[in-house]
Amino acid sequence: MCCVFTRKKVLTNTREQTCCLTGHRPSKLPWGYNEKDIRCEKFKADLKELLIEIISRGVKWFFTGMAEGFDMIATEILLELREDNSIEIVAVLPCMRQEKLWSVSQQKRYHNILEKCDGLILISKEYTSTCMNERNIYMVDNSSIVVAGYDNLSSGGTRNTITMANKQDLRVVIINTNNYR
Repeated sequence: MCCVFTRKKVLTNTREQTCCLTGHRPSKLPWGYNEKDIRCEKFKADLKELLIEIISRGVKWFFTGMAEGFDMIATEILLELREDNSIEIVAVLPCMRQEKLWSVSQQKRYHNILEKCDGLILISKEYTSTCMNERNIYMVDNSSIVVAGYDNLSSGGTRNTITMANKQDLRVVIINTNNYR
C-alpha cells in the first residue's frame, strides 16, 4: 500500500531531479541527541553546504524518511534552504505513527517538520517488519542521488539503502559521521 498526500500542488518530479536522504539514528551519531554539540554544528554546516551544491545542480525534490537523527537534521536544513530555492520536500513515511515510541520533544519536532513538508507518501498504515525497508526502496527507486550520513562501518538501514543505490548506479554522497568524532 502506498498513499500520497500533498499540502499544495506538488510539481511532477523526475527521478533525475530527485534526491533522497538516509542516515544514522542518534545512537550511531557521535553527538547522540545533543545537537548543540560542536561536532553536530560542524556536521550541519557541512551538510548544508552539500545540499546547496546539489540544489545548484538542478535537484528540485527531496525525499526524507523522517527518522530521528540524520533524517530530521537534513530535513530541517532543507526547510531553511527552501525559503530561497524552488525545492519541494516530501516525507516518505514507513507507517503511520512511526514516532510513537520517541520522546515527547522528538515527537513535537517530528510533527513540526512534517507539517512543513510539501507532500507525504505513506508506505503502510501499520508498522510491519518490512515497512522501513520498503520506504527505503521507494526512495531509492525514485531518486538519482542519495545523500547519506553514514560512518562507513555500521550495518542497518543506512548501509542497505546505500547498497541498493549503488546497485542502481545512483550517485551516492556519504558524509562520514566518523569525521566528527
